[in-house]
Amino acid sequence: MTTSKKQLTPQLIMAVVATGLLSFCGVIVETAMNISFPTLMKEFGVTTNVVQWMTSIYLLVVAVMVPLSAYFKRSFKTKHLFIVANLLFILGLVIDASAPNFTFLLLGRLIQGLGTGISLPLMFNIILEQVPQEKLGLMMGVANLITGIAPALGPTFGGLVVTGMGWRWVFIFLLPFLVVSLLLGIAGIQQPTPPQRGRFDQLSLCFIALLFGGLVTGFANLSGQPLISMAVGGAWLLGLLGLAGLTWCSLTLDQPLLDLRLLTNRRFHRILLMFFFTQLCSLGFAFLLPNYIQLVNGKSALVAGMVVLPAGFAGAVAAPVGGRLLDKYGARRPIVAGNCLMLLAIVLFTLLARQLTDGLVATVYIFYMFGMGMTMGSLMTSALTFLKDNQQTQGNAILNTLQQFAGAMGTSLVSVIVAASQRQHCQLVGTKVGTQEAFLFLLVLIVIILLTGLATLPKRAVAKQ
Repeated sequence: MTTSKKQLTPQLIMAVVATGLLSFCGVIVETAMNISFPTLMKEFGVTTNVVQWMTSIYLLVVAVMVPLSAYFKRSFKTKHLFIVANLLFILGLVIDASAPNFTFLLLGRLIQGLGTGISLPLMFNIILEQVPQEKLGLMMGVANLITGIAPALGPTFGGLVVTGMGWRWVFIFLLPFLVVSLLLGIAGIQQPTPPQRGRFDQLSLCFIALLFGGLVTGFANLSGQPLISMAVGGAWLLGLLGLAGLTWCSLTLDQPLLDLRLLTNRRFHRILLMFFFTQLCSLGFAFLLPNYIQLVNGKSALVAGMVVLPAGFAGAVAAPVGGRLLDKYGARRPIVAGNCLMLLAIVLFTLLARQLTDGLVATVYIFYMFGMGMTMGSLMTSALTFLKDNQQTQGNAILNTLQQFAGAMGTSLVSVIVAASQRQHCQLVGTKVGTQEAFLFLLVLIVIILLTGLATLPKRAVAKQ
């Protein structure tokens, strides 16, 4: 499909909403279930390390599936992929809603991860392939709005449902959204280019599983196990071996599952660095602030979710704003402006970390999330602008893969920093000191993001390659 024939039709909007709803459900069930961990531990008689696999196994499956998205896109019809992903997610919800034991609960989360891993890149691939160039930033922003509002709603939704009706209703309530998504996708998803079945590289899949299995497991165990141990250092070593093997496959095969040769594009890999650090900071904040509100300010998980809720909405609303600015002025303005808002918020949080009231958290976090919302979609659009049309599906796979890994890494790193401080002081003082140290760590990352953007992003909009 050439650029001149691309139109923003009602069917295209239906397709974006359908795939966005599916991704939305994947994110919201993850954040909502985190609230239910104490309840699950009591009901099924499992420990903290075991119950955390509710999230870890989901992230691991998604991280393995997302790199396959370029092969799926090339080999199968988009509508068929969407239907399979949607039905898998529905199956996972039904299994979890009726799970008689914790093993079945994990099985349901694993199946949901399969569905999310297939669906997550679909929305962005549809936008990149079918949206007119002059509307690309706006639609990427809308896509990020759909998925970005889920982390804001998740903790509050989870707290209300778990407290009032029980944890199984978290899964039941999402079923109507999946049905609506399925119907919209069947009606709206089009196939502008016919699929061409290619060779599936099984060796690369093994290396991808080894890479993300090792890295995600290592980071998941980081807060509870020594660095020099098989659970952390050994897992990371396996992950690095997987990375070495995947790199070898990428450099030697004509159609690798994940084309790491794109990283030789200097501007693309710099934007990737910014995107990765931005996502890492976002998940770091998502852990630090509710944790602080509960442990230091003595509030419940539900109250903590309500405090950060307005900022989540701010971030979601900012996504299309940043996209519209990108379409009009280029990527530099929304990204740099968003980075400056993030920097202002993190400086205030760092200076006031030992005396954060709920009102202060709610107010300052709005500035951070608005800046982050302007930045994320613009970074994705900008990164893909530096690639050729036939490279964008692979570029999207790399972006979504990094996003999943950054999520696992961000939460683990800041939790380790806070936990180390808590071991040196009492819980109250340790949480305050550790939170301030974690803010300093995130501050360094945001400065790197801003400086990299100023050095990389052109002052004028870049024409599509």
